[in-house]
Amino acid sequence: MATHHRSAAMDRAELFRTVRQATLNHARLLYHRLAARLPHILAVTLLVAVAPLVPPPASLRDWARAHAGLAAAACAGLAAAAYAYAASRPRPVYLVDLSGYKPGPAHEATRAQSIRHFAVAGRFTDESIAFQTRMLERAGVGEATHFPASLLTVPVDMSLRAAREESEAVVFGAVDDLLAKTGARAQDIGVVIVNSSLFSPTPSFTALVVNRYGLRHDVVTHNLSGMGCSAGIIAIDLAKHLLQVHPDTYALVVSTENITLNAYLGNHRPMLVTNTLFRMGGAAVLLSNRASDRRRAKYQLVHTVRTHRGASGRSYGCVTQEEDAGGNVGVSLSKELMSVAGEALRTNITTLGPLVLPLSEQLRFLGAVLLRRVLRADVKPYVPDFKLALEHFCIHAGGRGVLDELERSLGLSAWHMEPSRMTLHRFGNTSSSSLWYELAYCEAKGRIRKGDRVWQIAFGSGFKCNSAVWKALRTVDDAGETNPWADEVDRLPVHVPKVAPIALDDAQHAA
Repeated sequence: MATHHRSAAMDRAELFRTVRQATLNHARLLYHRLAARLPHILAVTLLVAVAPLVPPPASLRDWARAHAGLAAAACAGLAAAAYAYAASRPRPVYLVDLSGYKPGPAHEATRAQSIRHFAVAGRFTDESIAFQTRMLERAGVGEATHFPASLLTVPVDMSLRAAREESEAVVFGAVDDLLAKTGARAQDIGVVIVNSSLFSPTPSFTALVVNRYGLRHDVVTHNLSGMGCSAGIIAIDLAKHLLQVHPDTYALVVSTENITLNAYLGNHRPMLVTNTLFRMGGAAVLLSNRASDRRRAKYQLVHTVRTHRGASGRSYGCVTQEEDAGGNVGVSLSKELMSVAGEALRTNITTLGPLVLPLSEQLRFLGAVLLRRVLRADVKPYVPDFKLALEHFCIHAGGRGVLDELERSLGLSAWHMEPSRMTLHRFGNTSSSSLWYELAYCEAKGRIRKGDRVWQIAFGSGFKCNSAVWKALRTVDDAGETNPWADEVDRLPVHVPKVAPIALDDAQHAA
């Protein structure tokens, strides 16, 4: 009986938290809409109040001369209201173009080659090699992902010099291509944001960019580190806010990760998974708040929603960089990662839902909660159909398990998941930049039509789930030479089996 009462109390508490969160999100949305329209409301109110005092147009000049003070005050009030309304409106943020870095053929390695290379590194036990082989067979990673040259040598070169060489090749390659495509001048870039979670050199990445491209002395720079695979959306959100206070400028956002210093050479199993997933890559994005750029920009930023579950110890500790018993540094992934990611996603979509979903979907979601929690009805939890509000889904290619779970929980089709699965297959997990490879895939396939909405979803240590929603300003058909998919988009998609065995002879060579 006591157990039943505790269960009922827990259900009531869960119901209260769900309803309270949904109510708060709706209230917050209404508040922001009201605040955004407050100058307009005040201007209309002022017009209504002044209108009875103003005579018909035929005698307006005579009335203005007779009531000069009142006319001047009315004009000043209207001008002030108009200025306040214009100043309070958020500046639109446009995505002019994007660039994903594609390393050369010398950086490609098959799965068997990578396993053999792990084996000759000399620090792995037979059990560790076998575990990595099994993980790689199930990871969804293909036969042509990229490693930095430092990890393809024997012995591997995990030096600071080699790490800098990798990062410079990726960052400069992506930015060079982006500036060439957009024609943006260095003196027009007012904001630079670079995110790299595990490698944060001195001078910083932003200083590296400023130095390389000769940016102006008053450029605003932010270097984000330690924020995991979701840092790319954090960088976009930060750029959005900075573009509200720095008029008529460009924001350059670079998302990358460094593999050289973050390969794991120990035998602690929770740290071995990263060797089978993370690969070399990066992307650069040019944002603008210039009205003149709307005509040539690809997208407009509609919403960003950031969720941070770090207050929970379970969430905070599920992805950590640490040392194993032998002093080897690596990133440890908890068995609770999928559960934590699910909780963070639910919190995120509870906030995003009222911004994008039709009212009917919001009511169905709330009704299902009430039926299950209050009336004890035997109904399944209702997941809103985001396909009614969004056409394209770019889900962080963190691993096959993450993609499978989101496909199931969000009710997405194979077509919706294709950009994420093909990115994981072709480029592996490139951390925060994977979202841009996925969007580039949609563009190369000619999927983006004017008015389409794109939802980018990213997960990261901490634990965080972040979203960005973009609206296409024009039809985008970008299969040009600089698109990272240009050489192979016609051969994709390919079928990726749940288990893709590595050839027996290759496995024997690895052993």
